[in-house]
Amino acid sequence: QTLLQGIILLPLRAICIIFILLLAWLSASIATCCQPGRGFLPLKGWRRRMIQTTLSGLTRAAYFVMGFQVKVKGKVASLLEAPIFVAAPHSSFFDAIICALTGMPSIVSRAENLSTPVFGTILSSLQPVAVSRQDPDSRKNTVAEITRRALSRGQWPQVI
Repeated sequence: QTLLQGIILLPLRAICIIFILLLAWLSASIATCCQPGRGFLPLKGWRRRMIQTTLSGLTRAAYFVMGFQVKVKGKVASLLEAPIFVAAPHSSFFDAIICALTGMPSIVSRAENLSTPVFGTILSSLQPVAVSRQDPDSRKNTVAEITRRALSRGQWPQVI
């Protein structure tokens, strides 16, 4: 009976996850379409709200479909209380659930991730701080960009 459930549930879960991923890509594409100052200015208004609500909800839905239910105890620090949010060791696909639970903050990511099909568009909508492994000044530039965003007094989202 368990094998039969797995044979039925696995394709259904895969189809649901693909559908959720395509919806996330579509919403990220709409929110960043014709964006002025792409990557250099923070998303504002409906664009930012769309990313926060839609991507956060879709990410939670994807994890639910995969069988994960996350409950938050306590209160997430606001942007003004903590402009930089640290999550460690940030080395697995569970990092996305932290992003969803904290309102889809900006993240620090490898520059190569931005060119990945579908995921790159979703990642770009979070306005990440891109780190280039080929650039010798990348570490210094990354620290400067994180500092600039943290000192922006709420114009940029939290950086994780």
